[in-house]
Order: sequence, then structure tokens, then C-alpha cells
Amino acid sequence: MAISNLGRQLRFVLEAPDALLLAELLVLVDGFVLECSSVPDSHDIRTQFEEELQAIYDDVVDHSSLLQKEVALAVLYHLRPIFPSASVISWFDLLLRPALREPKLSTPAVTHAKELIVSALQKNGENFSEIAGDFRRRLMDLYLLDAFNETSSDDALEWAELNQDQKEIRTCWKSNLEDVLIKFGMEQPYDFMTELYIHFSTPSSRLQILTLLHSYISGTQFETAANVLGSHPLISRVLCSLLLDNSSTVCTTGLTLFVKLLPMLAVHACEDLKILLPKLLAILARAICWKKRRGLSAAGGDLDAELDRELAKEANPPLQIRSDLDWNRLDATFNGTPSTPPNARPFFSMLYYLYPCNVLRFLRGPALYLEANSWQSPFTVNWDQALDEERIRKKSEPLIREHMCHPLLIWRDATSELSATEFWAKYDVSRIASEAMLLDMRNTALAIRAQAPVELPLRDDLDLSSESTRSTIPPQSSVSLQDMINTSIALKSSADVAIIQPASQWPQNLFTSAPSSPLKGSIPIPRDQDEELPSHVASHVTHTISGLQREILLLRNELNFELWLSRENTKHIGRLFQERILTKSAEAERQGWCYNKLRKYRAQVIALEGELREHKQQASSAKNKYADWNIELQKKLSQFREEKKSLIKEAAALRSAEGEARALFTAQAKLLAEATKQVFELQTQKKENQHKIDRLKDYERQLDQHVKMQRLWDRDFAKFNQCMEEMALMRNQFKQMEMRLESYEKTQIAMDDCARGSRRQVQTLEARLAQQKRNNDGSPHQSALQIAAFASEKAALNKTNTRLKEENVELREEIEEMRAMVEVLKGQHSGRRGLVSEPRASPILYV
Repeated sequence: MAISNLGRQLRFVLEAPDALLLAELLVLVDGFVLECSSVPDSHDIRTQFEEELQAIYDDVVDHSSLLQKEVALAVLYHLRPIFPSASVISWFDLLLRPALREPKLSTPAVTHAKELIVSALQKNGENFSEIAGDFRRRLMDLYLLDAFNETSSDDALEWAELNQDQKEIRTCWKSNLEDVLIKFGMEQPYDFMTELYIHFSTPSSRLQILTLLHSYISGTQFETAANVLGSHPLISRVLCSLLLDNSSTVCTTGLTLFVKLLPMLAVHACEDLKILLPKLLAILARAICWKKRRGLSAAGGDLDAELDRELAKEANPPLQIRSDLDWNRLDATFNGTPSTPPNARPFFSMLYYLYPCNVLRFLRGPALYLEANSWQSPFTVNWDQALDEERIRKKSEPLIREHMCHPLLIWRDATSELSATEFWAKYDVSRIASEAMLLDMRNTALAIRAQAPVELPLRDDLDLSSESTRSTIPPQSSVSLQDMINTSIALKSSADVAIIQPASQWPQNLFTSAPSSPLKGSIPIPRDQDEELPSHVASHVTHTISGLQREILLLRNELNFELWLSRENTKHIGRLFQERILTKSAEAERQGWCYNKLRKYRAQVIALEGELREHKQQASSAKNKYADWNIELQKKLSQFREEKKSLIKEAAALRSAEGEARALFTAQAKLLAEATKQVFELQTQKKENQHKIDRLKDYERQLDQHVKMQRLWDRDFAKFNQCMEEMALMRNQFKQMEMRLESYEKTQIAMDDCARGSRRQVQTLEARLAQQKRNNDGSPHQSALQIAAFASEKAALNKTNTRLKEENVELREEIEEMRAMVEVLKGQHSGRRGLVSEPRASPILYV
């Protein structure tokens, strides 16, 4: 499709807006988007069309024409798939921002503008992540700084000077910005929370961010993003604000926020909630011990304000924050207005429902509990000095008294409560919120009263129309409940609402102090706009507006909480009603089943009673027949007794004669019967087992063959084993021969040594004999004796020498034999096959 043709069509529709022409134009735009999507490189085409679109917008569009804005927004919305973030952001100041500020623009056009902005915020996968991040910060800055700030006195005074059209523009601008941010937060929760985390460091923006978080959490789609918030650093920064900031409005808003957030964290981020529990309990202690701040008088001016601040600091010196936390404390959101302590009852009810044992353990010893959980004090002093335990116990006692006893206080302790599975692990958010609020005795009393309404009797003696009664009843303004309901429904709907009869100025009684108000007296307001107010009157007006702003903000916060709680209660009621319907259906089904069973049992009882009657009749007839039969049997019995006597006599005569024959016959009969029985059994068994016998014969032939083969195999294995044993024996003999040879060699060496010693001894004796012979020449008698002794000794030595020589010869022969045997064994061992030789053929294969 040519870009020039699409441009001409767009220019024609912008010059003369028409619904039919716009539909045709959008069809052409969709075709152009498909064409660009199918082209691989469509950057040049998209850039050219953007330039053409920008030129058409500059030339044709009239910024005061709503129809032209709607056409341009529709075209941009259909071009969203191919436009990058930078292109959409470039149209923000030209088209999108004016569209969000225009209250008279149609709802589809506003929706298109919101969707375009959200799509530009989400496109992080492209090369424009830094541009998208800057655009997010810009939108957040616009919401915090440019939109109407309900907590700012300057914005309130400026709001009072605006006309109705300007008020509608600013209201529409803030509402649309909030819708865009919340929708972006639902689709990209982590990026949205990161932006809030960055801007939360500014003290003046904290209350606005908490209000935005209220709207964000109240959305029906937030439960899917609760697990992201549980682990995000934003929640830690919000907890630090509740613990360190001195603004009661911020604390009240934050406590309400966490009352709504705790059930969602319990369902979707239970482990993160356990980590945050010590901080939540410390915030509870600070909230219940919050001290009220007095308001500043109008007549004193700045001097009284400074004096009051100095006196308040001297009476209650604030705790100093540690420098490493880098936290800027928010002292007061609304200066000069009396500060009421935040309502910690719903927050206590929710914590007491989720972790009752830990809550009571904390209230019993706050400092010890926080130190046991290893949480360092954010102040320059430790927890013992930062927490006033006596005041905490005193302030928490009414809360504990006005709440019912939790069952887990009996079953668990603080440690097991955090380690074991929670009793509400399978509950949903609505059930947790409803049951937590019912722990408060006031809510429980209302619930019981709603279940059983009490009607008060009318007394005749009570005259409500008397003058005394009328004088005691304060005057009340009448407001139509139906008008309030209709207004609430209209404001909650997305339709355009027209406000009729708007107030042109502040009401006169706004600046008149009530008798119970700390601002005594009334201050006249000048009628003319040119007339200037005195300084003390202007200061009083400022303080009054600040008080009203705070009251409106707290009331709106409470209203949002009640709406959220009513929505969760409605969900819980629907679930209970569904369970009740299921219970009733099950009960009705059970009752029908019981009724059918009862009918069946009744029919069975009637049938059994009929059978019982029949059985009784049959028993009666059988009894009569039995009596007649018994009489007949008695008669037969008497006859049989007489016959028996005669038979006994005959039997006695025959018994003695036939005793031995009967005994023999009986024995033979028994033997014959047993033999016949055995023959019959054997024949039967033979017939039954004939096929088995035939098979057994075959098996026996096969077994014989296998036995023969097995014998051959066993004979071969026996020979093999015998050979192995012989080889083992030869090895042992060889080893023994080697050992014996070694021993013989050692013996031979010893005998050689002994022979050498003997030779030396013989030589010595011969020398001595020669010497003796020489000596005996002088004494023949002594020499004869010595010669005889020497001869005997010599003969003994010769015998010993001869014996040793013979033994030596025998040993040498044995050694030679051993060596010959070793050589034979070595030859035999080297000539045989080993165990790893080729396997011989099995004889089974040749049978």
C-alpha cells in the first residue's frame, strides 16, 4: 500500500471526521500494519510514514477539535504494533498528554491514549529501554508534581481559585495518570515498583505514593503481583517510613495499606512475610504508642508554632536515625493541624490472626524479641532504649482484651508457628481478611447481632415528641440515603458524570470553629474578592484547609479500605454461600438416599414377616407329623426288641461255632479286598501313566546316551584332573627336590668342612705321632701305650672318614638323580598342552 494514498485518506478524514470514513481508514491502517510486519526491513517505510503522519497532524489538526483528536488517537492505536517506544513517546506532548487532560473526550479515545502509553512503557526488548525508563520517571514525576496533590495546602488554595472547567481538567488528568500507572503496574509489576522505590526516597512524595499503592493494591489483578512486592525493596522502604517518619497521616495510610496487603502476602509470599514479621511488629508497637500532636493557634503566628515545636521536642525528644541508613525523615504532612494517633486495631487484628503466638511474645518482651530475630535497631540507640515496654503493654492491653482467644495459642508456640505449616495455607485472601476482622469482638458482636436481630419493645410512657426530648437532641442535617447511593454508583462507573449546581465558593460555616474544636471563636470571611484577609485570618484559613485536607484524605483512605474489605467479605460470603448450597445438596441427596433405603427396608420387613408366618405354619404341621411318626417308631421299636432277643439267642449259638471261621473269612476278605483294590489302582495308574512310561523309556534311552556321553566327558575330565594332579604333584616334588638339593649342598659343604677339619686333625695327629715316636725312643714302655691309644684313635677316625666319604658319594648320586628328574619334569611340562589350549570336540555332537 502506498504511503501517499494512506496519508491522503487520513488527511481527508481529519478534515471531515465521519464514523464510516474512520472505519475504512482503520481498515487501511491495519492492512499497512500487516504489510510492514511481513516485510523483513520495514524501518525506512515506518520512518517515512511517521514523518508523513507528523506533517498531516501539524497541518490539519485543530487542537480544540475533539473529533480530530479521537481520529488521531485511533490511528496511533492501530499503528501500535509497528511503532517503537520512541515513536509513541514523541506523540506524548503533542497528542497523548492533552487527551488525558481532556474531560470531554470520549471513553474509547481515552482508552486508546492509555493503551499507547502503557505499550510505550512496556517495550523493553527493543533498543529503547533507556528511553522507556526515562519516560517512566517522567510519568511518575508528572503524577507527583504536576497532578493535583491533595496533601498540599498550596494546591488546595489554588484549587479553590479554579473554575469548574479547570477543576474537571485537573481531576481528569490525575485520574487518567493514575489509571495508566496502575495498569502498567499490573502488567510490569517489578518495573513499576522500582520506580516507586526510587521516588519514595523523597519525603514530600511518600503520602502520594502510598495513596497510589492503595489504588494499585485494590485492583482485582494485583494478587498475581503480590509475590513480586513481597521480595521487592519497596516494601522495606515503606516499612522504614512507617517506623521512622513522624507523620501520623503517612502512618495511618501505611497501616491501612498493610492491612490490605498482609492477606495477599500470606497467600502468595508466605516466606517473605515471615522475614518481614519483626519489622511489622515494631511498627505495631510504634503505632499503638503514638503520641497526639497539638494544633497551632491562629493568633500566635510563627512564633507560637516555633515555641510549640520546641516544647514538643523537649517533652518527647525524637529518636535519631543511624547515618548509614541515609533516610530523610518526614516530620509532618499537614503543618499546624492537630495530629490524631493512627488506628492500629485492624493492623493488630490481621497480625494477631496470622501469627498470634509471635504477636503475644513480642508484646511480652519487644526488645528481646527483636534482638532474638537479629534485627538491628535503625536508631542510634538499641531497642531497649528505643521501645518503652511499659507503655507498649499498657496500650496493647485494651487490644488484647477486645480480641478473642486464638486457638493456635494453645496448640503452638512462637517457634513452631514459623516453622510448621500455617493453618491458613490453603485459604484465599477474602477468607483471611474476613476471619481476621471477626477476631475483633466488636465485629463479632455485629455479626452475631446480624444473625439474630433483637426487636426492642415500644414503651407507652416514652414520649419522643416531648419538648424536653427535643431540647436534648442536637440538630442534625437531613441527607437522602438514596441520593448518596446513586451518587456513589455514578462516581464508581466509567460513564461521564455531569455535576450540577457546583459550589461557587467555600461554605461560610467552614471557617467557624465548633464549640468542641480547639480553634475557639468564629472568624468572619470577607464577601468581596478584592478585600484582603488579615494575617491571622489567612493563617487560620490555611490551618483549617490543612485540617480538612487531612480529614478528607483519612476519610478517603478509610472509605477505600472499607470498600476493599466489603469486596473481600462479598467474595467470602459467596464462597460460604456456595459451600452452603453444596452442603444442602449433599444433605438432600443423603436424605433421599436414606428415604430410599427406608422404603427398601420396609419392603424387606414385610417380606420377612410373610416368610416368618409361612415358616411357623410349616413348623406346626411338621410338629404334628413328627408326633405321629414318633408313635409308629415306638411300636416298631418294641417289635424290633423282641426280634432282637431271639436273634441274640441264635447269634450266641452260632457265634461260638463260627467264630474262628468268621475271623478267618474276615481276614481273607480284607486281604482280598485290599489286593483287589491295589490291583485296580495299579491298573488304573498303569493306564494313566502309560504315556508317561513310554516317555520315560524314551527319556531313559536318552539318559543312557547322555550318561554314556557324560561318562566319556567325566573320563576325559578325570584324565584332565589326573594330569593336573600329577602336574601339581610333580611341581611339589620338584619344589621338594630343589629344597633337598639345597639342603644336600649345604650338608656337602658342611661335610667338606668337617673332612678338612679331620684332615687337619689327622695331620696334627700324625705330627704328634712322629713326635711321639721320637720321644718313645727314650721310653719304650710309655710309647707302646701311647701307640696303642693313638692306633685306636686313628682307627676310629679312619672309620669316621670312610663313613663320611660314603655318605658324600651317596649324596652326590642323589643330587645327580634329582637333577635328572628335574630335567625330565621340565621336558614333560613343556611338551603338554595347557588349560588355554583349543577345546576338544564334545562327544554329544557325535552320538
